[in-house]
Amino acid sequence: MDETLTAGQVMSRALVIVRPEESPLMAWELMRRAGIHHLPVVNEHGLLLGILTKEDLAASWTGGPEAQSRTPLRRLLTGRRIPHVRQDASLPHVATVMRDAGCDAVPVMAAGGAFIGMITTVDVLDAVAGRTRPAEDAAEMVTGMFRLEPVLPVAARA
Repeated sequence: MDETLTAGQVMSRALVIVRPEESPLMAWELMRRAGIHHLPVVNEHGLLLGILTKEDLAASWTGGPEAQSRTPLRRLLTGRRIPHVRQDASLPHVATVMRDAGCDAVPVMAAGGAFIGMITTVDVLDAVAGRTRPAEDAAEMVTGMFRLEPVLPVAARA
């Protein structure tokens, strides 16, 4: 492992994010369409509230699409720790944080505490394999650009 690489050099900066008032159904669809497994939940001020995984969503799934469209994601985040690393953290430190926390993605924070990117196990493996990407200039976080509304069967609408 190249011990000179830092989190800032390895992290993904172009992220799909979701707001805490969105639903698990929306989060699932965003993940499906974007082909991602980790979804940062960020409030309107850019504060990171947590990272949801497909496993988190599947484990919390109760009821049908209607119930899932009415539950805010913030309910899934209560009491969760957010292990994170700073952008100047070495790659071995990143791997240690991920291993100790038992997670496969960690947010990267700037020195001032701002959420600027995310590192997944795939990013770490790419770095070990010598497949690092050049760092982008600025973080680009993309929120959901569509809204899902479940279509209920006719009998349920009556």
